[in-house]
Amino acid sequence: MPISRRHAAQGLALGAAGLALAGCTSPLATPTPARAPTAEPSLDALARAKGLRFGSTLGSLGRSSRFHDLPYRELTARECGVLVAENETKWQALRPNPGKAYDFAAADEMFSWARARGMALRGHTLLWLEPKWLPAWVNALNFGATDGETARRVLAEHVSTTCRHFGDSIESWDVVNEAIAPETGELRRNVFSAPLGGVEQIDLCFRLARAHAPQAQLVYNDYMSWGGGNNARHRTGVLKLLTELKRLGTPVQALGIQGHIVARPQASAADATEWRRWLDEIQALDLDLLITEFDVNDKGLPADFAQRDAGVAAVARDWLDVTLAAPRLRRLLCWGLVDQHSWLHGFDPRDDQLPQRPLPYDDQRQPKLLRTAIADALRATPARSA
Repeated sequence: MPISRRHAAQGLALGAAGLALAGCTSPLATPTPARAPTAEPSLDALARAKGLRFGSTLGSLGRSSRFHDLPYRELTARECGVLVAENETKWQALRPNPGKAYDFAAADEMFSWARARGMALRGHTLLWLEPKWLPAWVNALNFGATDGETARRVLAEHVSTTCRHFGDSIESWDVVNEAIAPETGELRRNVFSAPLGGVEQIDLCFRLARAHAPQAQLVYNDYMSWGGGNNARHRTGVLKLLTELKRLGTPVQALGIQGHIVARPQASAADATEWRRWLDEIQALDLDLLITEFDVNDKGLPADFAQRDAGVAAVARDWLDVTLAAPRLRRLLCWGLVDQHSWLHGFDPRDDQLPQRPLPYDDQRQPKLLRTAIADALRATPARSA
């Protein structure tokens, strides 16, 4: 992805100044950015001024619970108007064992806190289609190619139970997550594919969600981005799937663009043009857009923190300027706010073993250049009509 001269120059100047002021010369020493002015509006306030909302994920499971980290929770409340659970509403978290009842306690605690602060809620996800993200007991089911009725009952029980529990508190559901294989652009297969079919199981989940969450926006969520290669095949596959769902009358209302972008000098003006055209094609299907899981993978950037933060901010600003300009896009959610807790440390670590810096705040919860880039992109985006 290109780093525009304007954004790179601004970011490098600010980053270098921060290192000089802090007396830092080693990339292993974390620079201390200046604190945001106390009068600085929250990212959600900036988004609301343009007819959008800003939010983030929050997690409460495991030893590194961000929800139970009070300063992190306070940062989330200060910056965000929308909350999505990182894992707490996924099938494998709600019911890892078919012999036990659904466990909604973790999600309920976090959502109750968010609602008390006036935050909107997103649900993620009713069906993560790829087999490795389904509960082990679901993958072990042996339906047989003709046992469609049993397969339907399994999906219906999960979708109806989950949607009914949360009721109208969820404004938007990721009904199906990551159904397209980027390598081929074709539908992934899972335990439901033989008895129900690929598109058919997706259509069924959306119809079930509409029946049991009638007020919620129903979203297909995936991680396609700009650029060629697998990204181009991925986009083609997602567009094909959404076109077929609309033909079938499936109640899909929006595409969730995860926005896990990669800071590599590979995208071009042509890539940005193609991305803009593809967003237009999605909206032409009468679909809204959301950015659901935004962060910036910095593996392709130098070890030096100042250069890296500048590069991350520049790539983010370029991508956000194009994507936020889509008139039917009204939500921007980060997949976390503080670098320390990013999923990328375990999923895609840097070759030099330094921690990634993909989020708007550093480990001391101080704002970075990425936060500035997000804020500036929100200020620059066209206002949405009511």
